[in-house]
Amino acid sequence: MPPDTEWVVAADEAGVRLDKFLAARDRLSSRARAAAALERRKVFVNGVEASLADAARPVAAGDAIRLWIDRPGSAARPARRTRGRQRGPLDVVFEDDALIVVNKPAGLLSVPLPRNPGAPSIFDVIEDHLRHHAKRRPLPVHRIDQDTSGLVVFAKNPEAQRLLKDQFKRREPERIYLAVVYGVPDPRRGEWRDILTWDDTALVQKATHPGDPRGVEAISEYRVVEVFSSTSLVEVRLRTGRRNQIRLQARLRGHTLVGETRYVHGPPSLRPIHFERQALHAFRLALRHPDGRRLDLEAPLPPDFLDLLTRLRRGR
Repeated sequence: MPPDTEWVVAADEAGVRLDKFLAARDRLSSRARAAAALERRKVFVNGVEASLADAARPVAAGDAIRLWIDRPGSAARPARRTRGRQRGPLDVVFEDDALIVVNKPAGLLSVPLPRNPGAPSIFDVIEDHLRHHAKRRPLPVHRIDQDTSGLVVFAKNPEAQRLLKDQFKRREPERIYLAVVYGVPDPRRGEWRDILTWDDTALVQKATHPGDPRGVEAISEYRVVEVFSSTSLVEVRLRTGRRNQIRLQARLRGHTLVGETRYVHGPPSLRPIHFERQALHAFRLALRHPDGRRLDLEAPLPPDFLDLLTRLRRGR
């Protein structure tokens, strides 16, 4: 591949995610390479620099996608340590010697999955970040879905990982998500309580009956924050942390998330709203640091979510 390559998006590729466009066989051949190029600021869309946060951005017909392979300063390099926000592809919300909390962009797995070895993950980005200045590997504490954005925690040593994971097992951390759903939950504040079971074949969460020996309790508290013409912005506080919990619990009550493709039921009763992923963001997290102090952390809404809210407020 030449050191400076440019492609023009054809009409039949309009709407494809930027990282998927780059990962095509005749371009970078894998999403891992696409993520690395975005992470190292080698990608430009219509002359504007793109980053890893733009991975899920849809391309449009006629867009000029430029790959600057030998861009000066684009080689992998250490990111500076910070206790506040960090500009760049790795959005660090908090970091010290015990743990790192990042604002994960949609489109990245939390950790690599054996069944999907080529898919990029935030674990890979954090590992690269730590390798240069800490000589450590990140240790996962919890996960959020690939197309959910927001706060994810990784430990830096086994003892910190054990202490943090124990908190999650005891349901102690405060975990608050923001979601855009079809319709308006009634009442506008309440609790969702279900018995769920994970289907290892279909790789989905399902509702089951209380007597199912495989069933586990799922509890969420919710409140409606804002109402639009056919949708609403809902804050959800997790009491349990089951896989895909919010996505399924909302759907079970007739309030499928905007952009949802897995947990849907029957033909849409409302005009579908275009959004490239499920409209779900891990917004707030409060937990105890391994040294005992309380951490209260927030991740601002990403640009695609903010754009969705702007469209809904304008009635589009």
